[in-house]
Amino acid sequence: MIIKIKKRDGRTVTFNIEKIAGAIYKAAQSVGKDNYEQALELSGKVVDKLMEKHLDMPTVEEIQDCVERVLIEEGMADTAKSYILYRSNRTRAREMNTRLMKVYEDLTFQSAKDNDLKRENANIDGDTAMGTMLKYGSVGAKEFNEMYVLAPEHSKAHQEGDIHIHDLDFYTLTTTCTQIDLTKLFDKGFSTGHGFLRTPNDIQSYAALACIAIQSNQNDQHGGQSLPKFDYDMAEGVRKTFRHRYRDNIGRGLALLGEVSDAQSIAKKITEMLDEQGLKITLANDNGYQEAEAQFLVNFVDAPIVKKIQSFAYKNSLKETDRATYQAMEALIHNLNTMNSRAGAQTPFSSINYGTDTSIEGRLVIKNILLAEEAGLGNGETPIFPIHIFKIKEGVNFDPDDPNYDLFKLACRVSAKRLFPNFSFIDAPFNLQYYKEGNPDTEIAYMGCRTRVIGNAYDPTREIVTGRGNLSFTTINLPRLGIKAQRNIGAFFDSLDELMDLCIDQLMHRFK
Repeated sequence: MIIKIKKRDGRTVTFNIEKIAGAIYKAAQSVGKDNYEQALELSGKVVDKLMEKHLDMPTVEEIQDCVERVLIEEGMADTAKSYILYRSNRTRAREMNTRLMKVYEDLTFQSAKDNDLKRENANIDGDTAMGTMLKYGSVGAKEFNEMYVLAPEHSKAHQEGDIHIHDLDFYTLTTTCTQIDLTKLFDKGFSTGHGFLRTPNDIQSYAALACIAIQSNQNDQHGGQSLPKFDYDMAEGVRKTFRHRYRDNIGRGLALLGEVSDAQSIAKKITEMLDEQGLKITLANDNGYQEAEAQFLVNFVDAPIVKKIQSFAYKNSLKETDRATYQAMEALIHNLNTMNSRAGAQTPFSSINYGTDTSIEGRLVIKNILLAEEAGLGNGETPIFPIHIFKIKEGVNFDPDDPNYDLFKLACRVSAKRLFPNFSFIDAPFNLQYYKEGNPDTEIAYMGCRTRVIGNAYDPTREIVTGRGNLSFTTINLPRLGIKAQRNIGAFFDSLDELMDLCIDQLMHRFK
């Protein structure tokens, strides 16, 4: 008679035949059978087999082996298959728990220099408290998703290294990378969930809110954030800054050259009246604004003084706006290398695309972001973020006669020193097919990692970069396929076809 059994951890406990019967009954139920008496009868045959082998204190594994054998011998192959699968899953769960505890131990007691897991994301300091806490969560989520979420064939291919499912810890939680339309975001202001931010009114605010949008979005999802048309997005901030500076300088000119009292309020009133007529001062100064403004100014100073005031205001406002734009770009770079996201454990992974806005305001943005990147951080270090991508287009910046050619040359100079910007070629056939002149939403943009999203099979009328992103990706281990094929090109492509089908199935599973 069997009185005791030995557990996996070495403990001995009282034998209970009903536990065997219960396991058989559950396996039978999973395939549509419902006969507990039969399960009890089969459990008795399991005990007989154990006794035949003189196993008076069998292990759990020995008992389970006997259960499988009895089910097969009794012609219950479907029940046996269900039991074997259940047993396999329980084994995987135990192994997962053991493996997870070992990983937690290493994360807790090893420094980043001795632990690959703490260094796998270069953007997270694995030695900080929050960095380690994030790794606890990440590793636990990966183990759970491998065990309980992935289909067995997907999990097996990932574990064995035939494929690599990226961002497995976020598999069920979120999309990955996003290309943010800042112009749309700033149009009516936006909320980060803790209060509403109004539409910005100068270039410093535009740059600051761009950082907040990137930080807030990264806190809400996995992956990085890209601004696909940074120069166009920031240009309106430059326009607003110039208008404010010009109005203030008109007031200063009235006070200094015309000795007009209450000059600032007069300058503000003139600006408001012209605004009602649909006139705003521009850097291009080609819309008749100053001519209309002069008709108001002559009510306070003589005509020759008006010209001096306007010339003074324009020149000084241009200098001040240029300087303010540089300071805003410098602040953006510094902020994106110091501000925290994801529980304070990392800086936001950010990319900015620019180079094709030929307006004076857009050119100021491009010039000054490049100069700020060239200057580097406080001690001259090369900034890690944002990753810069300079968009190249014939007719815009590629040839010496193009309006932004000088900025392309500046980009080359900065890249030689800082490795940024990278370069995106809009005229490449696979990019040019989407390009629509005058629509920056159709200019190919990238993320510093790998995202390039513009095609749209669902809605071909919206083949744009803004508001797009990816769900994450899966890599096929091509070198392994090549080695396994042993120089047989046909075998290589057959294997590749199989893995591509597997990956498509897995990515659709992720999407659902």
